[in-house]
Amino acid sequence: MSVETRRKAHRMGHTAEWRAAWRLRLAGYTIVAQRYKTRLGEIDIVARRGNLLAFVEVKARADFDAATFALRPGQFGRVARAANLFLASHPRYAVCSVRFDAVLVAGPLWRKMWPRHLPDVWRAPE
Repeated sequence: MSVETRRKAHRMGHTAEWRAAWRLRLAGYTIVAQRYKTRLGEIDIVARRGNLLAFVEVKARADFDAATFALRPGQFGRVARAANLFLASHPRYAVCSVRFDAVLVAGPLWRKMWPRHLPDVWRAPE
């Protein structure tokens, strides 16, 4: 992969996360963190609405089917481990219910299709 291709993918990822965050805000969520990095993984968005804390994976692809197919079990494990670290380092959220969501962003950036929020897309093993 060329440097320019990586840069373009990085910009697309940032734009998709920005659009996903606004989609969540308009649905009543407060964005707690974006691109939360830990040694065990990264969480694209941490959002809160009332007593619910959502750890959100953002996927941007050419269409919604491709974005859905890009949600892989291995990613969920990394997000769950990072979520555990997030909760351990932010005890004020211990009272919240936890959910794992996805936001799918599809189409070229100029097309501006409305992102799809998929609540409770998977559950961490107990």
